[in-house]
Amino acid sequence: MVVEPGFFRTELLTPESTSYAEPSIDDYAERTNQTVAAWNTMNGQQAGDPAKLANGLVQLASQDEPPLRWVAGADAMKAVEQKAKDLLAQVDAYRELSSNLAHDDA
Repeated sequence: MVVEPGFFRTELLTPESTSYAEPSIDDYAERTNQTVAAWNTMNGQQAGDPAKLANGLVQLASQDEPPLRWVAGADAMKAVEQKAKDLLAQVDAYRELSSNLAHDDA
């Protein structure tokens, strides 16, 4: 089972647990700095409860057929749903072109 967790209130974002590399690619530096700043403000404010995550993992792992993928947490669900919408929009934007790339005899 692949678990795609959102943010859970653990010690992961504490200064003692996390260090960030200095941005080395100028084109990404601003975005990286914004992300690090956002994560630093999230420390201790994450919505996810790690005990509930653990219970959910045990519940799913105990099933005869656990899911191949589990998106854990409302924030993770929101991100995955948006990604799925974006991907579908990209497919739809070029549907005709993409659908006409087979050999003529196929």
